[in-house]
Amino acid sequence: MDVIDVIKDEDVDISLLKNIPLPFVKGNQIFPIRKSDSELIGAVADERGLLALSEASKMLGLKPHAVRATPGVILDAINRFYGQMGSAEEVMDTISGEDLSTVATEFEAPRDLLELTEEAPIIRLLNALLLQAVKERASDIHIEPYEKELDVRLRIDGVLHKVLTPPKIIQDALISRIKIMSNLDIAEKRLPQDGRIRLLLGGRDIDIRVSVIPTSHGERAVLRLLDRKQGLLGMWEVGFGREDARKLEEHLQRPDGIILVTGPTGSGKTTTLYAALNRIHTEEKNIITVEDPIEYELKGIGQIQVSPKIGLTFATGLRSILRQDPDVIMVGEIRDLETAEIAMQASLTGHLVLSTLHTNDAPSALVRLIDMGIEPFLVASSLTVVVAQRLVRTICPHCNISYKPSELEMSYFSNTPDVLYRGTGCDKCKNRGYLGRTGIFEFLVIDNEIRPMITDKIDSQSIKNYAISKGMKTLRQDGIGKVGGGITTLEEVLRVTQKDYADISV
Repeated sequence: MDVIDVIKDEDVDISLLKNIPLPFVKGNQIFPIRKSDSELIGAVADERGLLALSEASKMLGLKPHAVRATPGVILDAINRFYGQMGSAEEVMDTISGEDLSTVATEFEAPRDLLELTEEAPIIRLLNALLLQAVKERASDIHIEPYEKELDVRLRIDGVLHKVLTPPKIIQDALISRIKIMSNLDIAEKRLPQDGRIRLLLGGRDIDIRVSVIPTSHGERAVLRLLDRKQGLLGMWEVGFGREDARKLEEHLQRPDGIILVTGPTGSGKTTTLYAALNRIHTEEKNIITVEDPIEYELKGIGQIQVSPKIGLTFATGLRSILRQDPDVIMVGEIRDLETAEIAMQASLTGHLVLSTLHTNDAPSALVRLIDMGIEPFLVASSLTVVVAQRLVRTICPHCNISYKPSELEMSYFSNTPDVLYRGTGCDKCKNRGYLGRTGIFEFLVIDNEIRPMITDKIDSQSIKNYAISKGMKTLRQDGIGKVGGGITTLEEVLRVTQKDYADISV
């Protein structure tokens, strides 16, 4: 029997899938690939799959032709191809003229969205939209009402894209369905509401955070998607260069101190912290986190979900963790003085602490902590490294081309590369020219020169100038380096970085 390690798009006959139900395919770990003459070619994982493929072939009047694949390859194909059988736009086209009042009064969770086909039109539309969002790797779904229209946008690789403009008439029914799924009050339309939805997609556990707010043209909803079982990234995959990865690794092996990752919301801070925890996690270490929300499940690591409604804040969670004999503590975010003080004290009593802060660059984090009310000597003695970061979209590898840089583009480089790269747009990247994201970083090591500058409350720009003189690359400089390496484009780096006089050519 032939063995395959991937099921390619061009090999699959989508029309074939409509004749073989998803529960049958998923339950028997098979995937029907295509018809060839009088045969049904299908991937199977084991002997049970062989029998199931034989049964499916009989239903279609064909002979079975099996190829071997791992369960992971088969599940990946199920997620990719069964999700193509009805896009949100196609479902919306079938809604006009149907009864829009049926939104279902309850939601039994979690059921696999790929199996939900015979539902009311609004339910089918929302399910198709959720499927599309997951398939296109969207982090957020925006449902935005205006005076005469309703827009649906997906945030993909950090940028919003309009994907649907449903008729205004379905607005209330769509929002009501979201409220039912997230256990919110469908009668309350005057106040903001927050909830969550948990659902399955081809066996994957997807957690969705829901925010609904009232606007002048009706309720607006934003759904943030979190894949709880998503694979963790390594240091290289996050985007660290060789030298920065080595520095961070060195500080992660310390038994104490604070490592801070800074940047705006959505800049990948949590992903970086998870990569760091994954790197140092061993059976010999006790690692505990306190997060809001828990974005990914980390095997072998204790994770606490913040719940302010019952008094479980970052500060109270952190206090409790200290009584659990931890070696490493991860605090999702330092939001207030109390949390900051406990984290500082923990780092000075033999614990390695990792956390995040919202600042534009690495030196600004030092000033922010002091502005919170932390004594400068505490900041100076506990902090070891501050990493500022942003996410830039990476050039699609399927449609990238080289071109000669313009004079303006060359002005950003001290050593201008002969060619730069950009994506022209293709089916793989939905004609966007970008596919995926990577990080750009500013890596500030708190050394014996910077510590007295902190205690003397020297301004952040002076600290930044000193760090640059010692070899620190700014966010923009790191980004420009990735432009020269063909990873991203100059437009992307300029979009996510701020210009100041410390950013020089590289």
